[in-house]
Parts: sequence; C-alpha cells; structure tokens
Amino acid sequence: MQMVPFSFRAIEELELGPKWAAVFEERWPHYREWFLREGEEARPSYATSVRMLRAHMPELMPAYERIVELAGDSDLAARMLSLYRPPPYLAACSQGVWSREHVGPTLVRNYDYAPSRMEGIIWSTRLTERRVIGMSDCLWGLLDGMNDAGLAVSLTFGGRRVLGDGFGIPLVVRYLLETCSDVASARESLARLPYALAHNLTVVDRAGEVLTAYLSPDREPIFRDVPAATNHQGVVDWPEQARATRTIERERCILDLIGRPDTTAASFEEAFLRSPLFSTAYDSGFGTLYTAAYRPAEGVVDYRWPSFSWRLEFDVFVEGEHTEALAEGAVA
Repeated sequence: MQMVPFSFRAIEELELGPKWAAVFEERWPHYREWFLREGEEARPSYATSVRMLRAHMPELMPAYERIVELAGDSDLAARMLSLYRPPPYLAACSQGVWSREHVGPTLVRNYDYAPSRMEGIIWSTRLTERRVIGMSDCLWGLLDGMNDAGLAVSLTFGGRRVLGDGFGIPLVVRYLLETCSDVASARESLARLPYALAHNLTVVDRAGEVLTAYLSPDREPIFRDVPAATNHQGVVDWPEQARATRTIERERCILDLIGRPDTTAASFEEAFLRSPLFSTAYDSGFGTLYTAAYRPAEGVVDYRWPSFSWRLEFDVFVEGEHTEALAEGAVA
C-alpha cells in the first residue's frame, strides 16, 4: 500500500469547449484502453450507439454532437461517448439522504473506487437549459451531482452480475440532472430507460422527496422511498461481493443515523468520514476516494476528506484544485 497524490479539479465551462477538449486529450488514452479491453467487435457500432442515444435521450443529442466534434469526430470516441453498452465496471459506494421538517435535505455519498480509474473533475456546466454541478466520469457522465432546479442524484453499484443492452449509469445521472426538476419527473425517466449494468440511484429534490431506484438490465426498475443505498437491491444477489464490501452493515448504519432524532445534518455528514461508511479497502479497489454532501435547495455542495472540505455552489463557483494523498492498493 502506498499513498499517491491525486489532484481533484473544479472546472466551469457552461458550454463545453476548449477546457473539455483538453481533459479529453488527457484522459482519452485511458478510456480508449478501457473501451477496447474486450476487443472492438464487442462494442456497438457508431450507428447503433447514436440511434439508441437519439431514441432514449434526445435532449442530449446537441451536447453529444458538440463533444464528438471536440473529440476530433473520431468514430471510436463517438462510440465510447455514447455510453451505450460500455464495458462492465464495479464500484462500491454508500449514500443517504438526511432531512428534517423546515430544513432542506442533504444527500451525502462516499465514492469507493481505485484512484487510477477516477477523473477527479468537478464540472459546472449548462449543456441544456439547466446549470449542473457534479463529479465527472466517462468524460461527460456524472457519478453524482445537482442541478439548479433543486434535484440531486448519486449512484452506487447494485450488486448484481447481470449485463444488458443499455446505457452506462454515469450518462443516466447526467440525463436526469439535465432534464428533470424533481423526484417525480426523475422516476418517469428512470422507468423507461435501458441499463447496461445493475446500479442504484438515490434521488432527492428541494422539497425533500426521496427515491431510491434499483436499476438492472434484466428487469423493470424497482422504486423505493428508502433514503439510502449501498451495494445490493433490497436482497443480496452476490454474497461474496456483499461480504467484501460490507454492504448490509453500511446500509444499516445509514438508516440508523437517519432514524435517530439527535442526528443533525452535520453529524450525518461526519459519519461518512468514519468506519463503516468510510472504506479503507484500497487493496480491492474499493477505498473511499471522496465524500460529497449536496444541499440541492441551497445549490451548495461540500466535497470532503478527513482533513479538508471544499465548498462549491452555483452562485459562487470558483475554479480550483485540491491534492489529496490517496491510498493506491493492489488494483491498478
């Protein structure tokens, strides 16, 4: 185990342009290798990818065409950026929503993954009609984020080994934040989209409505009003993975915190910086890399590490960089 410095960056580019192109040039070798790891023939064609994106997420087409142009109109890049039927990937992660009457909700999440596979870029954008702030993945998808309508979304792996013909979940998170204003509209979108892998999304709006969606490629979405998600979908489908990630223990911890009358927004957030929610399983590629606390009613997010907190917001989004020493284990 060694400590590796990793720089998180905050970038604002409301309409993606030269800043995004620079990130693409930097990260494309990594994504190209990932996209082709099962061979080019295993990935959908450009025609199929665009057809599916236009059919299911037409609102994103102008932004998609823009980034494909910025990526040099490469066929391979265009296929990868569609995020239709991407190569499988696993993460762990914990997330939960704290709210009280007359107090706006807070969505807190831990992202558990390998540093070598993370972009670490917080984007402030306006790709469609909405301002969006979120942690980037797959170059224009999001791991978590919020929009200026007061909607916040976060993802975890769903703990099932099923694959299907659908979209990678980072693009789904982006799509919800670009097109939805509340939990009800997010639910409508999630009910009709196809998914490549099993994931859980927790969604909260400024009114405090909460939804956790269990998404899988082989069955209809399961919607619950449970304000927490880890790495199973109600029941454990993959016992070995569940034991390795302590998914049941983490979910119970979050629900216990939410149910206690003495839990405050601050104490709920702090709990994500401690075991069992804070993971040190870096050797398995599932160590906690950052904590995010979204307050969508205020348009504010705090990105947290045990000894540092970084606040960003719609009203005052200041570009910057923070370097954190992250533990890089055996998984590279």
